[in-house]
Amino acid sequence: MKLRFLAFITSIFCWSFVLAAPRKPIFLNNSCSRFNQDLEHLFQRNVQQSDLNPYPSKPKVSFRPDGTFKLTIFSDLHFGENPWDDWGPEQDANSTRLMNTVLHDERPDYVTNSVLNGDLITGESTRETSLSDALVGLNFKLDTFRENSTKLIDEIVAPLNAVKVPFSSTHGNHDNQANISHVEEILREQKVAPLSYTRMAPSGVGGAGGPGNYWVPVYRKKTDLAPVLVLWFFDSRGGFSLGANSTRLPDWVDTSVAAWIESESRIMNDAWGPADKRGALAFVHIPPHIATDLQNELDSDVEPGLNADSLDGGGSVQATTVSTDFGKDDVFWDAVNANIKNLHAVFSGHDHGDEWCARDTTKDVIFCFGKHSGFVLDSDLNW
Repeated sequence: MKLRFLAFITSIFCWSFVLAAPRKPIFLNNSCSRFNQDLEHLFQRNVQQSDLNPYPSKPKVSFRPDGTFKLTIFSDLHFGENPWDDWGPEQDANSTRLMNTVLHDERPDYVTNSVLNGDLITGESTRETSLSDALVGLNFKLDTFRENSTKLIDEIVAPLNAVKVPFSSTHGNHDNQANISHVEEILREQKVAPLSYTRMAPSGVGGAGGPGNYWVPVYRKKTDLAPVLVLWFFDSRGGFSLGANSTRLPDWVDTSVAAWIESESRIMNDAWGPADKRGALAFVHIPPHIATDLQNELDSDVEPGLNADSLDGGGSVQATTVSTDFGKDDVFWDAVNANIKNLHAVFSGHDHGDEWCARDTTKDVIFCFGKHSGFVLDSDLNW
């Protein structure tokens, strides 16, 4: 039986990807046509007899018996805005209901949050309390400020815990603020979510504010030793450092990640055999700056989807908040393309008005944007 990689959009706030075995491949759009090609051979090779599993105490993530594997991506949930009045908590409750509905309808095998793809929390809203803050409104809620800001993670992962679905998170610029950090969010998620596969890179990898670089293997069968798909997660940092003397953090994947990618890829090849035996997907909250060129050449007839946010603005893509930083994400992006073979797509959030996919022909990789999932970001009921 031939297995192919398929993609389809389930809604404007959720992406799903499936490995399946149809007679004819289904494509998201013309730019994704090769997205579905040449994966069937991955399942015909003998697995290596060397187990490289970073999650020995967790269930192996694997395909269904029918050869399908569905990913659902929630991007930019932005929990915790306006915690001093009714409006913010009401939007968080709406976002929770949305997650419950999608998880019930889609029944995914794995969920990746840019959350669950970045900006889980609007960290600048979880600032220190003062008496004047508390008097802003009668419905002020202490538990969404600094002293308990990580408890917002409990709210975010509750729907995932309820349906017992494995998931991972990337983190965004709003998750690094004076009162919250990527490290704190990751540690809290690991504590309260048994099926979280989010983890931190080794010490020295990721730079200031960027610990969330890791990968998750996906197996055809739970008894296999070698995966057929690897999910890569990268920390694009941004935002501000933790503490009273908070300063701006770089808004690109740190150059130290490049050497880590090369090292991890070499370890994988030694354990599982050549990289052409498996596919890969990557998730990073702020897109590499190469995505700007793709948007400028976008053809809405063959690459449909909302295209409302320009990527030319400062901070819309990596290493552009400060003009002198431009291009500092190249080291990371070059390492991705040199070492991660069969990389079919890169998924980003951050740019709330974009939900299109387009192929970078220079690297033969598809970029996809997931718009936003959080109700707090749009008062238009038609979004």
